[in-house]
Amino acid sequence: MSTSKSGTKTYTIGQLAEEFNVTSRALRLYEEEGLLNPLREGTRRIYRERDRVRLRLILRGKRLGWSLSEIRESFDLYDSSHGEEAQLELMLEKLAERREMLNAQRRDIDNALADLERINANAEAALREIRSAQRKLKHG
Repeated sequence: MSTSKSGTKTYTIGQLAEEFNVTSRALRLYEEEGLLNPLREGTRRIYRERDRVRLRLILRGKRLGWSLSEIRESFDLYDSSHGEEAQLELMLEKLAERREMLNAQRRDIDNALADLERINANAEAALREIRSAQRKLKHG
C-alpha cells in the first residue's frame, strides 16, 4: 500500500493479489469485465480503495456462486440512481435463488447417496449368497 499525491491509499496489482490470495491474472480479468477500474501510470495499474472494496465484493459474490455478470449487475445498480436499496433487493433475490439451487443439489446428493447405499447393500447380499452357495458345493 502507498499513498497517492492526493493523500488516498493506493495499491499495486501485486499487493492486492497477495492480500486477497488471487492471481494478478484474475485482477486483470475483473478489470476487462468492468468490475475494477484502476488508474494507469504507463503500463502500471494503480488500484484505489474503491477497487479494493470492489475486489472484496467480487470474491464474496464468487463464494456465493454468482457469475461475474451478476456481480457486475449488482455494481451497476449500486452506481445507478437506484443506489443501495436496489442493490440490496437484487442481492436478496440472488441469495434466494442460490439457496434454492444449493438445496436442490443437496436433495440430489442425498438421493444419490441413498441409491449408493441400496446398491451397496444389494451387492453385499449377492456376494454373501454366492459365497454361501460355493461353501455348500465344497462341503456338500
